[in-house]
Amino acid sequence: MPDPNPAALAFLETRRSRPAKTLVGPVPDRTELKALLTVAARSPDHGKLEPWRFLVLEKPALSRLAATLPEKGKELGQPEDKVEKAVLEYANAELAVIVVVSPKPSEKIPEIEQSLSAGAVCMQLLNASLAAGWGANWLSGWASHDADWRERHLGLMPHEWIAGIIHIGTEKSVPPDRPRPDIDAITEWIDA
Repeated sequence: MPDPNPAALAFLETRRSRPAKTLVGPVPDRTELKALLTVAARSPDHGKLEPWRFLVLEKPALSRLAATLPEKGKELGQPEDKVEKAVLEYANAELAVIVVVSPKPSEKIPEIEQSLSAGAVCMQLLNASLAAGWGANWLSGWASHDADWRERHLGLMPHEWIAGIIHIGTEKSVPPDRPRPDIDAITEWIDA
């Protein structure tokens, strides 16, 4: 017989990300954040490879990264409005955690499963932050997809990439909820 957890199910049924631009300080301190990272690390991880790691970006690091974006955006031919949006995303943030995909050699666990594990870590960190009362949002952005930028400014290795950047803070406003998927339209029942 199942042993339901109605409070957890109610949270998951109503959870929603908070736009990063609505997040301000205060943010979790290092002890609080370490507890959230510990929850995130309890994600599915076939083979116990830990094919991911965390980079915690505090305000000075976020400001430093924001300053790198205009030059990189120009180099990549990004439109000015996208560059400005990215600069503000970093410059206005108080705290963000990068979940780095760091695949491990394995004959049994394919790289795609390791990447999906990192995605699960992102979702777990997002939900843990929301459950703890913080506002949180999972983003990435054009700069995070550029290997040169990741390696030069974040110290990632050539085989690593970014699964997500989780912004965490105090929400200053709550926008209206967005439409949710039509489950019947995306579900197929196979009974034989």
